[in-house]
Amino acid sequence: MKSFFKWSLLTLLLQGGFSFAQGKISPVHISGKTADAGSGYVYLQRFENKMFFTIDSAKIQDGNFNISTKIELPELYGLTLNKAQSPYFLFVDSENIRVNLDPESYYSKSTAEGSPAQDLFTAYNRQDDETMKIDSFITANPKSIVSAYVLYRNFAYRLSPDEIARNLSLLDPALQRSRYADALRELITVLRTVEPGKKAPDFTLNDPEGRPVKLSDHRGKYLLLDFWASWCGPCRRENPNVVKAWQKYKDKGFDVFGVSLDRKKENWVKAIKDDHLTWTHVSDLQFWNSAAAKLYGVRAIPSNLLLSPDGTIVAKNLREEELHKKLEELLGK
Repeated sequence: MKSFFKWSLLTLLLQGGFSFAQGKISPVHISGKTADAGSGYVYLQRFENKMFFTIDSAKIQDGNFNISTKIELPELYGLTLNKAQSPYFLFVDSENIRVNLDPESYYSKSTAEGSPAQDLFTAYNRQDDETMKIDSFITANPKSIVSAYVLYRNFAYRLSPDEIARNLSLLDPALQRSRYADALRELITVLRTVEPGKKAPDFTLNDPEGRPVKLSDHRGKYLLLDFWASWCGPCRRENPNVVKAWQKYKDKGFDVFGVSLDRKKENWVKAIKDDHLTWTHVSDLQFWNSAAAKLYGVRAIPSNLLLSPDGTIVAKNLREEELHKKLEELLGK
């Protein structure tokens, strides 16, 4: 893992002259250039619950654009030339920012000037996310909105409730009032209700035919409550493994209950067919606003919980060989 010297330097920049109270509405000017010199638009989007929503736009003229608006600072926003695509992630913590928006690759070629938080986010993205220690990052940058965002977006799903709480306490008091901190405190409460040994919360969602299906009606077997989506690459790669487990143990008291975080029914149904997922499926087609995902504190997919025949949570996030080993332990070879 690389040193935190860059982060420490950027922390000093954040502490001197670019201090905005969380939630402050300020006038902001975002100007820039794009190689797309046509008559299109650049869209400014707000980040909310892992999704982006368009809040403003500017017409492109000779490859240049200017957006003047009032928005909350400091905060994460997105810039895009196509509302159907994932945007360029832009942390805004100053009132004048210059962006070079590359339509070929928002992530590897686009750049921004005037935002220390964006500089820190760029430095963070150069690190190995799997080996980086989030507590070290937060300790080096306790006042940066980037620390709160990274804990919320990239680490919360792989930490225990106690670990989330410990990292949350490292944030500056001002960030303790941020919406990321609020969401994390709510997540801690939810995750403590779905730990192994607790009874799985019940819910009802519709199947692909529009019929309501209740989770508790599927008790009596070891049940894998599987959160996935057709658009999720890791989910689709894991599906053959779940199919293999289902085929091997379905006659020994094992079943699967799929909950999709899809948005479009046709994509959901096609993925069920293409991946040969011949078990019960439900969804409210609300993407990350899925009621079941919120109930179980699901922040990343694929995610699953193994339930006992009486509905008690036995284990969480069993994938690849771990799933087979657990089923063999419970149901025999």
